Amino acid sequence: MSSTLPSFAPFPEAPWRDHIVPVEWESCLSTWLALTEAYLSLSENDLLRHIKQDESITSFQKSFIGEIAISGITILGSSTTATLLLRQCFLFCSKLLRLSSTPSQLLTWEFLSDLSRVYGKKNAGQLVQVAYQKPEAEASLQTLKKLLIQSLDSGINGDLTSLEMHLKRLNHLIHTSPYVAAFFLAGSDFLDGLVSCFKVMNPPLRKTIVTTTYLCLIGLTEGDSPKYSMLADQLYSLKAAADAHKAGPLNANDSMVAELVTITPILKQVQNRLEHSDTGNTRIKPVITALEGYRKPGSNARPKHFIKRKVDKGKGIMTEDSDDLPGEIRVHRMSQISQIQDLFPELGSGFVSQLLDEYGDNTEQVIAHLLEDSLPSHLAGADRTRELSPERTRRKSHDIAPRSTPPQIPIRHNAFDDDELDRLTVDTSKLHFGKRNPGRTTDDILNDRSSAPNKAAILSALSAFDADDDERDDTYDAVDAGFVVNDGHPEDADEQKRKDANEEVLFRAYQANPKSFDRDAATRRGDTRNRLKQETGMTDEAIEGWAVMLTRTPHQMKQLETKYSAFRGSQPALAPTAWRAPPTRSNPEDSDGDVGSPSSRGSNDRGRGRGRGRGRGGGRGGNVAGPTGDKETENARKRKEANKGSRANHNRREQRAKKMGRGGFPG
Repeated sequence: MSSTLPSFAPFPEAPWRDHIVPVEWESCLSTWLALTEAYLSLSENDLLRHIKQDESITSFQKSFIGEIAISGITILGSSTTATLLLRQCFLFCSKLLRLSSTPSQLLTWEFLSDLSRVYGKKNAGQLVQVAYQKPEAEASLQTLKKLLIQSLDSGINGDLTSLEMHLKRLNHLIHTSPYVAAFFLAGSDFLDGLVSCFKVMNPPLRKTIVTTTYLCLIGLTEGDSPKYSMLADQLYSLKAAADAHKAGPLNANDSMVAELVTITPILKQVQNRLEHSDTGNTRIKPVITALEGYRKPGSNARPKHFIKRKVDKGKGIMTEDSDDLPGEIRVHRMSQISQIQDLFPELGSGFVSQLLDEYGDNTEQVIAHLLEDSLPSHLAGADRTRELSPERTRRKSHDIAPRSTPPQIPIRHNAFDDDELDRLTVDTSKLHFGKRNPGRTTDDILNDRSSAPNKAAILSALSAFDADDDERDDTYDAVDAGFVVNDGHPEDADEQKRKDANEEVLFRAYQANPKSFDRDAATRRGDTRNRLKQETGMTDEAIEGWAVMLTRTPHQMKQLETKYSAFRGSQPALAPTAWRAPPTRSNPEDSDGDVGSPSSRGSNDRGRGRGRGRGRGGGRGGNVAGPTGDKETENARKRKEANKGSRANHNRREQRAKKMGRGGFPG
């Protein structure tokens, strides 16, 4: 029976899986499950013989574990067959790794890391430990270590994307096996490379480096025989690296050690495991105390885990016989408490409300004082876990009036938002502290002609400049004076004129015969429609649509009637507006003339002279604008000069002469 077992089909990748229908996929899972159970039932010798003859056995296991590690176990589905296949494949991998001659494809660090990721530390830990008892697995790990050390030492000049991907994949293996953690921390090259590469401003890579360092250090405290001596040496190395970073020009809080002890519980966990162990190693306690000093300020504000709290909104059954609550919580106060508890989850709502009362509902001041640990004495010793009104009494029905929302904290922006430094994509070669070239003098800058402009370009620009060319006076341009609308763009003005002309043609045709805008074939073939299309250049649909919109908007019909049925803009004669003397002076009462005539401009009734005959001659006989030499004109001019004092001039010239005679001072 064993000699007739078929080969495994490799587990398909994501593009192939998307084309498999559910019925066929279930058949594939059933086939793989049957083959896996059949190979599990073989003896060790028969299984080794099949492995030598058929490479599909190990290829299927590698592809199956690899694809599930990338995409998750959800790709198998939720059927019973999928669950059984996942379990049987684990048993089959366990049997293959325990063979006297395990296939080399299953002893690579990639396969073992994917195995750890799929089945977890509890299930895969023993298998990984068995695998690393074979020399092939340790050789694969040694090759990876050399590659990672070279990439870490290269820093910005290396392939950071590949480095991050390898470290993320390796972290699953380090978490599962304490042996792998001790293997990578043997010596100081790997840890020194992690500390050095952390200087690269790449946030995802930095997070991965901190995770790798934490898993390696905590792995030394696990297993059957924890390596506390190696852990003490590595912690001393970290302290030395932190001291060197602090003494340098960079920010002391920007080192890998400060980030490690701030965002990970490494020091606390090491101390707890030391207390529960019987080793009595006292070398680690002093260095733990020293490393505590590198914790970033405000590290207590970082929640270890997100704690979802049930906020008491003060809602209850409305009654009429309960008094108002003295400490009633408004909506904006609960929002402020939630903001502070997101940063300080260990604080109770009652204590946070007390802080807000102390600092006048200023959330920023509360957070700043908590980070700096500078609370007043009566708040520093208060119960920080006190909740606000754990048992709420019933509220009154009239106490639900809306209240105004307080102003929100504005978001600050500046000119450097979303630049390459803000996105952390700037090249580190462009960054420097202080002056770029501190030894460069002024003479060096003046003598450096590399960035100086070309002399020919300067002369060319000067030749195009005419110093005698005066700027054109555009004071009385039509556009600036507001006479027209679209003279700034001639093509827009032409387009507007064309639309106005088309509108008038269409309106005239609509007034003459509205039936010429009907939507039937006979009207479209008629002479009236053809004439409209020729004059306007519009299609049948556009003409008919214009008529439809005209009928839907009655006010537009009135506007068009006013526009094209009233005054057309032509005025054959321009009536004079200046005052003229009447032809006869026999009756003074006739000098007023008709109200609507041109001679009434300076009359006593409604003229501009307010009853004094102010308009050019003023109705007293004569016209100052008349012909020179005329008797009435000369008399009118004399009366004008003589009566200026009574016509709002008030003898300004005489008054000014008197003032200047007194030396320019009034009084």
